[in-house]
Amino acid sequence: MPEKIEKKRSRLHEELKYYIEGKSEFSPYYPGMSILSSDLYKEQLKEILRVLEEQDAANAKSFEMYLDTIIINMQTKAKKYKRSIYFDDENIKDIENQGLTIPFYFDEKKKVYVLLGLVESEKVS
Repeated sequence: MPEKIEKKRSRLHEELKYYIEGKSEFSPYYPGMSILSSDLYKEQLKEILRVLEEQDAANAKSFEMYLDTIIINMQTKAKKYKRSIYFDDENIKDIENQGLTIPFYFDEKKKVYVLLGLVESEKVS
């Protein structure tokens, strides 16, 4: 496996481990939602938005709004997403959008979705 993919996989696995072991607080994507976001996801989103804003502020805002729409609706569409390329687990799927991949974990016990990260999409054979 290419080193770049392995590095991404390692960071995503750390976030999942932190969630499962309760080592980190995962905040709701929006208050009251059953979608949580990891610190890694928040950091990566912040960096992507910073880069987009430097290029075109309107485009950055549009990207963020579209991403919010996808995240908010993910619960009703979770079954359509394919199994994550970063994990060997049926409860972890990838949302691919605009050249980015959002791996998310469905915690069956707590009935919550956990956004693990936001990374550039990779093609894996």
